[in-house]
Amino acid sequence: MAQESRIEDRGSRIEARKRAVDLIVIHCSATPNGRRTTVEDIDRWHDERGFERAPAWRRRQNPNLAAIGYHFVIYLGGAVATGRHLDEIGAHVSGNNRTSIGICMIGTDQFTPQQWGALKHNIDGLAKLYGRVLVPLPASGVMERREAGQVYLCGHRDLSPDEDNDGLVERWEWLKICPGFDVRAWLASGMTPPAGHVLEIPDEAAA
Repeated sequence: MAQESRIEDRGSRIEARKRAVDLIVIHCSATPNGRRTTVEDIDRWHDERGFERAPAWRRRQNPNLAAIGYHFVIYLGGAVATGRHLDEIGAHVSGNNRTSIGICMIGTDQFTPQQWGALKHNIDGLAKLYGRVLVPLPASGVMERREAGQVYLCGHRDLSPDEDNDGLVERWEWLKICPGFDVRAWLASGMTPPAGHVLEIPDEAAA
């Protein structure tokens, strides 16, 4: 039996065997910025789209979630809710689910300081868990090297098809704007919240 590993996430322990992971994909819920949305809401939406979790995985983690495709959901107040188990293949980016982890930010293109902090904490923790160095997905949208010791980081939109085969996934080629910010630039900045994408709301509204 594979050895269990742990990632510390704001006081909670998440158990995970080391599934082969070489990609972390950031998503957004595509809900109005600042509107409270829960992991149960997302589970219902994914159920309506025909997603389904295997019974064995439901018994192991979050049995109340029947369909959710993401592994983590980051709430307005910075709390991180779990969805699928880290060893469970997600349903969040067609063609790239087998070796990826999906993280969903509640909102569309503006996120609270607490969310930005939690996202950085979550990604840093995952890189440490898997013993990987974070690298940005190339602008081509193709994981070129898949080198041991690296994990690619990108937004959902960065995995859109390169329709004109020019080696770049351009804005007009995006299948959707998700996650509403440039993940490559965010990583290059040291994961500093990007200007124009920070949402300030009262603490009680973020709860």
